[in-house]
Amino acid sequence: MFSLFKSDPSKKLKKEYAAKLEQAMLAQRNGDIKSYSFLTEEAEAIYKQITALEAEQSK
Repeated sequence: MFSLFKSDPSKKLKKEYAAKLEQAMLAQRNGDIKSYSFLTEEAEAIYKQITALEAEQSK
């Protein structure tokens, strides 16, 4: 009954993931490959957290 009022932690992570990917895309367009690779690595770490949360919730 009270699960209706709980926030979804994966929703916040998905927004962060999308923002990191967008930042990486803009860095790549500007020719800043070093920043692009750094931001992509951060996005992959966030994606791993998302998949871990979703696997935990599906149990």
